[in-house]
Amino acid sequence: MTGLSRRQFLHVAATAAAATGIGLDALVAASARAQAPAATAAGIPTTLQQTIRQGSVVSGRYRALATGAGEPYLPRTDVLRRAPSAARTASRRSLLYLGHLSDLHVIEAQSPGRIEPMIVQDHSAWGSAFHPQDPLSPHATAAMVRAFSDARYSPLTGAPMSAAIVTGDSADMHSHLELRWYIDLMDGLPVDPATGGPTWQGVQAWNEATWAYRPNDPRGGAFGDYGFPRLPDLLAQAIAQRVESVGLPAPWYAVYGNHDTLLLGTFDISPQLRALAVGGRKSYTLDATASTALEGWASSTSVFSQALAALGLASGNPGMREVPANEDRYVFERREFMAEHFRTETTPGPVGHGFTAHNLASGETWWQVDLSPRVRAFGLDTCNQVAGPDGAVPESQMRWLRAQLEIAQREQRLVLIFSHHNSLTLENRAVRPGADEKLYGAEEFVAMLLEFPVVVGWLNGHTHLNQILAHTSATGGFWEITTASCIDFPQQQQVVELVDNRDGTLSLFTTVLDHASPAVPGSSGSVADLASRSRELAANDWAETPLMRRGSPLDRNTELLLPAPFDLEVITDAQLEAQHVAERARIVAHETERAL
Repeated sequence: MTGLSRRQFLHVAATAAAATGIGLDALVAASARAQAPAATAAGIPTTLQQTIRQGSVVSGRYRALATGAGEPYLPRTDVLRRAPSAARTASRRSLLYLGHLSDLHVIEAQSPGRIEPMIVQDHSAWGSAFHPQDPLSPHATAAMVRAFSDARYSPLTGAPMSAAIVTGDSADMHSHLELRWYIDLMDGLPVDPATGGPTWQGVQAWNEATWAYRPNDPRGGAFGDYGFPRLPDLLAQAIAQRVESVGLPAPWYAVYGNHDTLLLGTFDISPQLRALAVGGRKSYTLDATASTALEGWASSTSVFSQALAALGLASGNPGMREVPANEDRYVFERREFMAEHFRTETTPGPVGHGFTAHNLASGETWWQVDLSPRVRAFGLDTCNQVAGPDGAVPESQMRWLRAQLEIAQREQRLVLIFSHHNSLTLENRAVRPGADEKLYGAEEFVAMLLEFPVVVGWLNGHTHLNQILAHTSATGGFWEITTASCIDFPQQQQVVELVDNRDGTLSLFTTVLDHASPAVPGSSGSVADLASRSRELAANDWAETPLMRRGSPLDRNTELLLPAPFDLEVITDAQLEAQHVAERARIVAHETERAL
């Protein structure tokens, strides 16, 4: 097949340049550079070039991090089930280059609506309630966004990034501030972490909270015993200045995670917690937390009893300290998660980030979008709205998705599925009394997807680790790709590229990204240094089994082969070139706006 003629190219380029407000010359120059993908790829920082590994002991059991050798792509043929042709490397063409973010867990660590002292009861069971790196969450997220901007061209083919997907758990504790921070950081807007004034107001600054990591003086508790370092400037640096973000370089989409649905991704939200979140008292002991934030659930399930418990906040409790109140910390309602995605920048867009006016009007929390003329994506909501961190697929979504997959099969559209939960965590069938909608688990969901050969990938998160699973049928199958998180080590995300090998097979290339920060943190207080410190602290958070979360080499940089579900020659080179010109124009506009 032939691509665009010179005249056609100039017409397509002129249209794309006008749509994005860039000069035609800049776009033509960028397209010329794309003709040498190897040169482009060499300058893209990914784990193909360098990895970050556990380093030497600094104190006690606390270890620094160090750089290691890069990891090449490892081919996997679990779905293809035959040896691939070596000639594919010379003939492949990029169909879609996608960013995949998940489990950002943006944290407003000074909020009275957090339940950090629960780790005293059982650190492993309540590990997500408190991490030593919590104050640095916005910095790690901003550094991760920078990593996607740095990888705006494919390290394999040089193709421009088409889109990005955030597969849930974006706001850690259901705080409106966390939700806003996450959206603003994706959009390239700064966020102000000084939510309680110019000094840090929280457990990590209070000597009474010996159970917490207190960077001013960690002695006297488990973190100090482990060897966590004394960093007297850390908390001041965390709120000293706005956290700047370069923004994602391509349109981004979002789905719900369990932390965007329930408190700590597990509990229903009580009136008591809502009052705490916007109030001026924060707990630092287990007893105070249990008697304020959690008493409403423990004592009764009735709304009346929970409301009475909320009124007790004004009387005060031992184990609490006064903090500046902030009304922007309010706990958002479920529908507000969608609505807030409409308060966004038009670039990179799109407004709604997958959610539409129909979603707002109907309350449906799932959507579909064409990421390119031949690749269709479906964003699902697998979160249980009653209790528990794991999920399932409601019957309404199963029926809708089946009907849409039948259309995609007829129209010869390659399909990607996006959800928060993965196939190992899709068995939560908790329902409210009187509810009659059936909830489907992983076995039934996977079986349905296997009925449609156009389904080539399922991208998700939830378990905070890198993992890739093959789901096979008699004639083919699809790949399930789970990415790690931005809060727990290794604080990695990934890019995924869909490639036509032009031999009757497809490949999904997964490339793991570390956030854009050095392996060894400096003391400057910059976003990069604080993000680096976040990763180092996370690597030593023993309760979260950090090293396991990297996955195996077969879960990181991979080539995932599978049979093409239809003749991919229906996608002409000219169509693909026009698609890439439009995508490249958006990238050039991003580079121009951000002075990259």
